[in-house]
Amino acid sequence: MQSRYVIVGGGAGGLELACKLGRQLGPQQVMLVDSRLYHIWKPSLHEVAAGTLDIHQEGLSYQMLAHDNGFTYVYGAMTALDSANQHITVAAITSEGGETVLPERSIGYQSLVMAVGSTSNYFGVPGAAENTISLNATEDAERFRLTLLKLLTRAALQKGAQQGASGVDVVIIGGGATGVELAAELREASGVYTSYGFGHLDPIRDVRITLLEGAPRILAPLPERVSQAALKLLNQRGIQVVTDCRVTAIAADHVSVGEQSYPSDIVVWAAGIKAPAFLASLGLPTAKGGQIEVTGELQVKGVPGVYALGDCAQCLGADGKPVPPRAQAAHQQADYLLETFMRQVKGKPAQGKPYEYRDYGSLVSFGQSTSVGSLMGSLRGFNWFVEGFFARMMYVSLHLLHHQAVLGTIRTGVLAVARFLVKRATPLVKLH
Repeated sequence: MQSRYVIVGGGAGGLELACKLGRQLGPQQVMLVDSRLYHIWKPSLHEVAAGTLDIHQEGLSYQMLAHDNGFTYVYGAMTALDSANQHITVAAITSEGGETVLPERSIGYQSLVMAVGSTSNYFGVPGAAENTISLNATEDAERFRLTLLKLLTRAALQKGAQQGASGVDVVIIGGGATGVELAAELREASGVYTSYGFGHLDPIRDVRITLLEGAPRILAPLPERVSQAALKLLNQRGIQVVTDCRVTAIAADHVSVGEQSYPSDIVVWAAGIKAPAFLASLGLPTAKGGQIEVTGELQVKGVPGVYALGDCAQCLGADGKPVPPRAQAAHQQADYLLETFMRQVKGKPAQGKPYEYRDYGSLVSFGQSTSVGSLMGSLRGFNWFVEGFFARMMYVSLHLLHHQAVLGTIRTGVLAVARFLVKRATPLVKLH
C-alpha cells in the first residue's frame, strides 16, 4: 500500500486534515490510519458517559467519512516506523475468537503526519490505573455509562428492599474542563433516572458526586471569574468540590487524599494527559513528556517527511513555551499543514512562517441548557466573560462547525446560525 500523504490518528485534527486534503486530492493521494471504526468529537465523551448522548447517534464511521471526503481509510493501529525507507507498519485485526480479519500491513508514504492524541497520565498514584476510568475514547465513556447503570440498579434494589444504606458515590479526579463537564452532566442526567426504573432514588441524596482538584481552584487555566461561576453552578447542583488536595492512593472503594478518605463506587481520572507510550519506540525525538518534538513548521526534528500535530506533538510558541494540548491547537495545526501540503502539490514555495498558536477563548458546558467561558478579544489580554444561553449556543455551534469540517457540508439552517454566533463574538474553539 502506498499514499502520498498518510495521516495516523483520526481525532479532531487528524480527521479534519484528512477530510480537507481528501476533498482536494482524492483517495489515491490521502490515507487515514486509525485503530477504531468510528470518530466521535472528544468533547462529547462526557455526555456519552452520562447517558445523555447515544454514541450510535453521534459516532461517524471512518469508512463513510472516507467515501464522502475522498480519502482512503485503513483500519488498524500503527506499530512501527521505518523513516529511512518511508513506510509504517499497521497491526493485524483479529476477531474475538482470534481469527485474523485483516493481516499486518506495510504502508509507504511521501509525507507522514502523526496525530495520535494523548492518553492518561496517572503521575504514579497507586491504584489509579487499576481503579479508575479515563474518558479518552468511546469505549471508556460507554464502560462508565454501563458501570453506572449497574450501580444505580443495585442501589435502587437495596433502597426498595430497605436494606440499609444505599446510593452511588461518584468521585471525579481533576477539575479541568473534562471533570467539571462530566460532574455537571451527571447531575443533569440524574433527573431522568426514573425513566430507567430507578424511581426509589433521590437524584441529589442518593447519587453523590465529588470533584477533587489539586490546584487552588477548578478550571485553573481559565480566568478566575469563569472558575468562580463554574464553582457556583456545581454547588447549586449539589456537587461537592474539594480543591487544593493531592490524591495519594485509589482503592476499589475509596480515594485517599492524605489522611482524608472519600468513599467511591466509580472513579473517573481526568487529572492529566501524556503522549501514547508507543511513540518512544518509533525512533523519533521525544520531549520529557513523551511528545514528539517538532519545528515551528510542525515537521519532526531531524526526520524529513514526517510531521506531527495535536496532543502528541511538542511545538514551542514564540514565547518558548509549549503550545497547550487543546482542540483549538489541533484544529489550527491541521489548517497549517493543509496549506503546507497544498503548496507542495501546486509547486509553490513554503509558507515562510511558522505555525502560531492563537488562543480564542474557552467554553465549558454545564448540561443541555447553559455554559460558561471566556472569549478572547483582538487586544492581547482582553477577554469577555460569557455565560447562560448565549454561551450554550456558542458551545453547540462549535460542534456543528467541526461536523462541517469533516462532512464538507451540513444541510441545515442551524449551521448558518452557528457561523453567525461564532463570528459575532470571535473565532472560538473550545478548550480541551
